[in-house]
Amino acid sequence: MNRVQRGKLAMAAAAIGIGLLSVTGCGYINAQQTSHQYAASDGVKEDLGSLQLRNMLIVSTGANKPGRVIGAVFNTSSSDATLTINGASGSQTSIPVKAKSQTYLNESTDPAILSTTGGNPGSLVSVTIKTGSDSRTVQFPVLDGTLKEYEKYIPATATPSPLVSGSATSSASPSASSTGH
Repeated sequence: MNRVQRGKLAMAAAAIGIGLLSVTGCGYINAQQTSHQYAASDGVKEDLGSLQLRNMLIVSTGANKPGRVIGAVFNTSSSDATLTINGASGSQTSIPVKAKSQTYLNESTDPAILSTTGGNPGSLVSVTIKTGSDSRTVQFPVLDGTLKEYEKYIPATATPSPLVSGSATSSASPSASSTGH
């Protein structure tokens, strides 16, 4: 190998080395985004005991107005469970979830209504989520009908109505009358 060929080989090796350093340097300096878990939606993600809450948020028109909780609740246990959400000013709603099943809080289910949202649209409000003996305070975002996909979830009345099928209940609703049993 002559001197010119060795020089070209050395330059090629240096170029390959610099290229490899620049490619591996990106992973060294910047965090790998695929290893960072986050809620890729408008709502939040929480796990509480055997319940997994996904895309949870409240749709309302104001802080002192009723708000509808939407999202999904998955029950990974072999027993039925109830998720209770306590919001501002004593507002509360309960969501039953069958064993090894899920409940989607959307237009096809009875609404889970908090009588008072506690925050204006665009804010985060503290709610306490509870199932069995597990309890935690978390932040739910409050959205309004500005985004068209949430417009249908704005509570129609200031007072939640009693629920018929029982897939979600609200403590602000009138309770069933006692039959003396």
